[in-house]
Amino acid sequence: MTEDSNPQVPQKPQEPEVPVAPQTPQTPQTPQDAPGAQEAPRDTALLHTAADLRARPRAGRRVVVMTMGALHEGHATLVRTARQAAGPGGEVVVTVFVNPLQFGAGEDLDRYPRTLEADIKTASQAGADVVFAPAAEEVYPGGEPQVRVTAGPMGTVLEGATRPGHFDGVLTVVAKLLHLTAPDVALFGQKDAQQLAVIRRMVRDLNFDVEIVGVPTVREDDGLARSSRNRYLSPEERRTALALSRALFAGRDRHAAQEALRARAALAPATHARVDGLNALGEARAAADAHALAQAVPAGPAGPDAVRAAALQVLDEARRLRPPLVVDYLALVDPADFQEITSGHRGEAILAVAAKVGTTRLIDNIPLTFGAPA
Repeated sequence: MTEDSNPQVPQKPQEPEVPVAPQTPQTPQTPQDAPGAQEAPRDTALLHTAADLRARPRAGRRVVVMTMGALHEGHATLVRTARQAAGPGGEVVVTVFVNPLQFGAGEDLDRYPRTLEADIKTASQAGADVVFAPAAEEVYPGGEPQVRVTAGPMGTVLEGATRPGHFDGVLTVVAKLLHLTAPDVALFGQKDAQQLAVIRRMVRDLNFDVEIVGVPTVREDDGLARSSRNRYLSPEERRTALALSRALFAGRDRHAAQEALRARAALAPATHARVDGLNALGEARAAADAHALAQAVPAGPAGPDAVRAAALQVLDEARRLRPPLVVDYLALVDPADFQEITSGHRGEAILAVAAKVGTTRLIDNIPLTFGAPA
């Protein structure tokens, strides 16, 4: 299920997921430029039972995109990516199922948006062959299942700490939908980074015969990650919400600057002879630069601590806005287990943030790599 599986629905609904710089955020391909976007809508079948899905002639690869409906451009990007992965002889299946198991206390299942007709149109235009929209009785024929999949330790931190049991519900329905749809490949958005991580872990630990592919976050023109919940933001709330992406971009930019300095230092080794030679030539500025590069120790915090500090500065400023940003967490974690990384971390990491603006809770993240080869 996508990030929009977070079912907290605000009380005041209004009208209607490439790193970028905060001031000039790049946007992903537009629907007009995106692969497959120029194709005419497909003759998309709407199916409600696994028996009907199994009865379809199957040739080539089946690629599945799992959603809770209320599809937007982020979902459409997933479907277009699935279309490319399936190829002309394959099949793209989009599931639309509002999963009751992942709704916790205070999260109103009945008020979650159901827009199946619009979802079918969006899925069809993006290249889906099938929209599989089962009833709860089809997915859970005996009512709530007594046996469920548990997310383990990874499901108890960050989103799991805020919403206890949420990832158990996600994994249980994903496992069932993988069985019901029998895909070769399943695509999930990287915007829900923790969800993607626990699904990958489940597939590996429980030997599911499916490839899990993460698709980069799609952003609005102003940098806000696309989400079905963005529709609930007033103009003032949206301005505050932009602090999430700005914080991530600030952390990413600080990281990029440090990595660039580290790379330059590796190409300009510290030797007194180099500095003395430059001084003898009257190149005092060059000698000073050579010495600074050799040391490669930026002022203030370094490494992961510097990334956190840069992002926190933006979030702290947003706490004073009207309406204010109420930060749930900012975390810099290892994508393998979602534990906070330490100062000596080398390899991939995820900078993740969650916060509320008014009654709307939003999440976002960006990937980073520490200690990349010079």
